Amino acid sequence: MTNWKDLYYLQTGTPRQQLAYATLQKLGVLTTLRHFDPVLAGTIPLDIDIAGSDLDVLCAVAPAEVSSFAELLRSHYAHLPEFALAQKIINHRASVVCRFRYQEFEVEIFGQDCPTEAQHAFRHMVVEDVVLQAGGEAWRRAVRQLKEKGLKTEPAFATLLQLRGDPYEGLLTLEGKSIEEIRMWIANLPAPLDVG
Repeated sequence: MTNWKDLYYLQTGTPRQQLAYATLQKLGVLTTLRHFDPVLAGTIPLDIDIAGSDLDVLCAVAPAEVSSFAELLRSHYAHLPEFALAQKIINHRASVVCRFRYQEFEVEIFGQDCPTEAQHAFRHMVVEDVVLQAGGEAWRRAVRQLKEKGLKTEPAFATLLQLRGDPYEGLLTLEGKSIEEIRMWIANLPAPLDVG
């Protein structure tokens, strides 16, 4: 199982993953936010990104730390293009969302009163990783194709897996399943290139 908190896998990954690593290093994101247990989530770690995919950094931010977290983001990144900072309720939790652009990437830093490993984006990524290991390169290509047609990542997986209802919740129903269990699941589905 990948240790998503150790970004070494990016250094030895695809050219885009290596660029993502270099970008995070130049921005000092992981060092600046180390107190908030930052982790990169989303499509780039899984090598299913498409042109325009962003860098999603998750952070664990306790309610008492929201102000200092927001101030830290402002002091380090407010000078960058398209900087925006907002507080929202997401998945019934107070959340801070910061966006900005840096060179080739749009960067989103997401802080929530929840350990990073328990946040939906991280949990989805872990499930998606197991699906990709079970499905192989054909599934990776099929997810990218659906994303290029305009689907978000979770709906693309849900479409291929034929999950009904809310795709974000549907993916979580597969949480904890082994690669072999997912292989058995997808063995009963149409080949991914025949879907979508």
